[in-house]
Parts: sequence; C-alpha cells; structure tokens
Amino acid sequence: MPIATVNPCSGELVRKYEPHGEREVDQILNAAAAAQREWALSSIGERAAALSALAGRLRSRLEEYALLMTVEMGKPISQSRAEVEKCAACVEYYVEHGEGFLADVSVATDAADSGYRHLPIGVILGVMPWNYPFWQALRFAIPTLLAGNGVVLKHASNVPGSALALEELMLDAGLPAGLFSTVLLEGGAAVPLIHDPRIAGVSLTGSEAVGRLIGREAGAALKPAVLELGGSDPFIVLEDADLGLAARAAATARTLNNGQTCIAAKRFIVASSIHDEFVALTIDALKALNVGDPSQDSTELGPMARPDLRDELHAQLTQTVEAGGRLVLGGEIPDGGGAFYPASLMTEVQPGMTGFDEELFGPVGVVTKASSDAQILELANSSPYGLGASIWSRDDAKALALGRRVETGMVFVNGFVRSDPRIPFGGVKASGYGRELGQHGILAFVNTQTYWVAP
Repeated sequence: MPIATVNPCSGELVRKYEPHGEREVDQILNAAAAAQREWALSSIGERAAALSALAGRLRSRLEEYALLMTVEMGKPISQSRAEVEKCAACVEYYVEHGEGFLADVSVATDAADSGYRHLPIGVILGVMPWNYPFWQALRFAIPTLLAGNGVVLKHASNVPGSALALEELMLDAGLPAGLFSTVLLEGGAAVPLIHDPRIAGVSLTGSEAVGRLIGREAGAALKPAVLELGGSDPFIVLEDADLGLAARAAATARTLNNGQTCIAAKRFIVASSIHDEFVALTIDALKALNVGDPSQDSTELGPMARPDLRDELHAQLTQTVEAGGRLVLGGEIPDGGGAFYPASLMTEVQPGMTGFDEELFGPVGVVTKASSDAQILELANSSPYGLGASIWSRDDAKALALGRRVETGMVFVNGFVRSDPRIPFGGVKASGYGRELGQHGILAFVNTQTYWVAP
C-alpha cells in the first residue's frame, strides 16, 4: 500500500510514495554496512570535516526544507525555519566538540599504559517521529555519524518527503553513499530490522507503547537502545512567581508546534493563592495566538498533524470534563477543513482524570491547584512519565532545590523545557531511558573499550 502525505491544513493529498520491498531494504542495509566499515576507519577529525558541510547546506535550502515540513505535518512556517536553523547549529556544535568528546582517556593503573577509548559499533537504526521531522532525526544522526557509525532512518509514515530530503542532504554534503539511508516502511515493518545482524543498535523517539515494543525487541537481540518517549511535563508555578512571565510562557509552551511536543508543558500545577490570576492571564495569552494557515508567517497555531490525532485529543478533553474538569477555553472542533483544534484549557483537573493521567498531544492544557509545596511535589510526581519539568519562582535556589525532588530527566527554572545540543536530553520512568545531545548523546552508541599495556 502506498505511503501517502496529506496536507493537514487543507486535507489534500500531497504525494504518494511506494514503500520499500524486502529486496530494496536488503540492498539498503548492505550498502549501509559497507559504507560504515569504511567510515569507521577514518579519523574523528576527518568525519567532522565531512559533516561540517551539512550546516551550510541546511541554511542554503532553509526555505525549501521549512515549507516541506509545514506541508507534511502542519508546523507554522516560522517554527519550521527555526527547526532548520537549530539543526545547522547542532551540526556546528558537534563538529567543534565531537573530537574532544570522543578522545581517548588515559587512566593511571599499575600498567605501562591504560585507559579507555570510544569506538563505533556499526549501523544504528533510527525510528523517528513526525513532529520535528528534521530535528529529531538529525539530533540522533549527527553525533551517531561522528562517532563512526552508520544510520538507517525509518521515519514516520506521514513525513516521507522529509526523510528522503535528509538522505539527499547527506549525499549532497559529500558523505559516502549508503552511510545515511532512509527506508520507507509502514509502522511495525521496521521492528524485524532490529534483529538483523547488520543493525547494531536502535534509537527511538516515539510513544510509550512503541517504546515498550522496541525496547523488548532490542533486549531480545542484545542490542543497545535509546528510548525517548512521551511526556506529561509539569509546569509548576510557585506563589512567588512572576505571573505575567509564567502565563506567557505557559501559552507558548503548551501550543508550540501546535501542542505536539513531548516536552510541551502539559500539567499546570499552580499554588492556590495565585491560581485564579494565573489562569486568567494564561487564557488571555492563549486567546491572543494567531490561528490559521501554517504557511503564513503570522500564524502561531496551525492544524494538528492528522484528523485522527485531533479527534483523539478531543475525546481526552471530553472525558476529562465529564469526570469533573472545568473547561474554561476552547474545547470545540471548528467547522471547515483541516485538522485544526483550538487552544484549550481546563481547570479543576485532578489525578484519576484522563487529562491528568494521560499525555495530551495537542494544544490542550490542564490546571491543578495545590495548597502547599509538598502537594505541588506530590502532584508533579503523580505521573507515569518523567521527561521534563519547569518551575517558576523568583527564588532560583528554592526552585532548584524543589527540582531535585521532581522525578524527571530535566528541570528548567523560569523557562519552559526545550532541547539544546549542549546539554543532555532524555527522561526517566515511562518517558524512556538513555540520553541524546551533549556528550552523553555522542556516547550512546559506542564501544567504550578498555586498553591495558603490561609494565
């Protein structure tokens, strides 16, 4: 069955792609394995020099790539441009720092010489999502390639154009043919690749359900895996917070990328003394967003990626209201075409309600009132997820101390959670394991080989 791209703004078919057959996949894996063996023999400096051309290529085709993402999954064009630029910055960061991250480390023992070094392990399968079609793939691929590995990308089925554009980008920049390859496959068809001897590891950014499947298969194959899964990030507003700043950030953090971000603020946990004012300010900020065609520069909130995802989100909101949540903004599917859903907010949401317990992957936020810092902490940790958290307070030390007790892989103070090439990214609990970005990201798929020379 063809893989189809549908414009989520208009609902129109953009293009159909034929999925790769078994023979084509075999050829892709053979080419990837051969290219990686040669690539692994090059020095880290040589790899960095080869990868450095990617940054310029990304910037020279920024408008083309940005429009491609916007058409395929509905991201506002200004955010698509920012995504391409962020990818270029990621390339530059690893080109500058990768050699140091991967340098041999000498350790004094009773040997004449001893220590450890970081060696490539082979071809890594990347199973990537549609919400950041370029960034998610490249934040995994750039450090993985620099470490001497190859990459086979299985991208989400609604962004095949982006997947093929990334493959073309690598070739145009001068990387060896086959070193970075795309396989066009429907969903679960990529799972058997984990057991293929030409695949040495797997990195997934996706849902908890898919993460459990990939993790199980990788474990059975005794292959390393990095799982970056869902999130239900607490956005904690303490009573001494700058409420204007927090409310504006809350609106942005909840609706960035049309609300379809694993690290988006999803559960607003607010001190009771400032609850009403925060809600009022957040409603004002959400109402001020410019909703419309994502290809227009002025648009801040576009359609969701697919109608079925919009309908699923609406069902979660409905279930939450029926359980006692109070709808204070939005919550109605608009008339007309496209997969649009309005910025929405619910208050009086408690643990046990769908909106608190499940990840809401769209522009819907929930507010829960807390009477003390202890209750704030309890509510923040009352989630199976543990990706990121943001804490808003005029007392940085107090916020950081509270953050040490929040069960997440990342804590941001007076800023919403975001990814940055310079610092590790990842979560705990049902949000997955392993880290991307920073030095941790480049060491995710290496053989840390100890060496020892007799005295």
